Amino acid sequence: MKRHSFIVAILLSLVMICAIAEGQSVSQVLLIPREGYEPTNLDASIKKEVGVMTDMLQKAGFKVVVATTSGQPLEGILINLKPDLKLSEVKVDDYAGVILACMSVGILPAPPVSPLAVSIVKQAVAKGKPVAAALGSVYILAEAGVLKGRRYAFTGDMFLELPGIKKKDLRFEGAIYSGSGVVRDGNIITSGICPLHAPWNGRPDCTPELTRTFIAELDRKK
Repeated sequence: MKRHSFIVAILLSLVMICAIAEGQSVSQVLLIPREGYEPTNLDASIKKEVGVMTDMLQKAGFKVVVATTSGQPLEGILINLKPDLKLSEVKVDDYAGVILACMSVGILPAPPVSPLAVSIVKQAVAKGKPVAAALGSVYILAEAGVLKGRRYAFTGDMFLELPGIKKKDLRFEGAIYSGSGVVRDGNIITSGICPLHAPWNGRPDCTPELTRTFIAELDRKK
């Protein structure tokens, strides 16, 4: 009888441990870097942008999953970034939020916007998940149509036609330009200054602030 009670007690303890572990499971965050830039710029972008985002999110208790369209390593001169999976393998429901790095060098033409990234952003926003985008990746949000009626950050108003410089970008029609710093509008967070653009703009890189704001929104959604 005592042995039976002892076994039952052990089983109950195991059930409780499993329940506690399940309740304390680490939330995943999807990080999407952009592909197609020259290796000479990738080292700084991986270290100062993706590295900073990953480090801050991990310290905040989140597991970071990196996904790209090809699933192939991003190879810099000294630093490589190996994605965890392809964007085609992503299930949005598995993640608490999505953060998109700029990885931009400020030289046009930029790599094309990934249709898979656009689809993921649409799904995440529709589900009320926090979505953050740094500079070059704000284009992805614009193409997804999630900026209409929302405030966003960029280096300038993309729907303002400047003679001899650029034409209106119709993807930004209906969006509200709100400066180059970090801007949060509901569950969408954007910034207009990345590590590579900061020296040109004479302003601090927005990566830490963007990530902090993203983390605060993730915590608010818990």
